[in-house]
Order: sequence, then structure tokens, then C-alpha cells
Amino acid sequence: MTTEERFERIEHVTAGIAEERRRDRDEYKALWRDTQRQLNEMGAKLIQFSEENQEADRRLGERIEQLAEEGRATNKRIDAMVSAMGEVIARLPAKP
Repeated sequence: MTTEERFERIEHVTAGIAEERRRDRDEYKALWRDTQRQLNEMGAKLIQFSEENQEADRRLGERIEQLAEEGRATNKRIDAMVSAMGEVIARLPAKP
């Protein structure tokens, strides 16, 4: 193999390596863009999930407060009934 043929061979191999690096670089860029897109989508979904949870927590808090108020009202009615029953029992004639 002559020197010229060797140089041509080296140029050919070098061109192949350069083309392969260009393809790899393009692939890496595409992977980077895809990864960034997925991260952005995940971030948006996380924000949406957080907002939905905050709304659910707010509704739950309102329901808990409603049930607590109903419980307090029931307790007042029970107290009133027990008090009235005590008054009725106190008015009953004593047994001999």
C-alpha cells in the first residue's frame, strides 16, 4: 500500500468517525430535548396533582367542620333531653 493510499484510507476512516460523531451528537440532542420535555410534563402534572390535593384537603376540612358542628348540636340536644328527663324524674312522687 502506497503512502497516498494510506492517506486516502486515513481520510476515509476519519470521515467515517466524524460522521458517526455527528450522528451521535444529533441523537444526544434529541434525547436531551425528549428528556427535558418529559421533565416539563412531569412538573406540570406534579403541580396539577398538588392543586387537586389542596382542593381535596379544603373540601375535607369543610366536611370535618360541618360534622363537628352537627356533633356539637347533637350534644346540645342530648344535654337538653337529659336535663329535661332529670326534671321529670325530680317531679315524680317518691315511692313509699
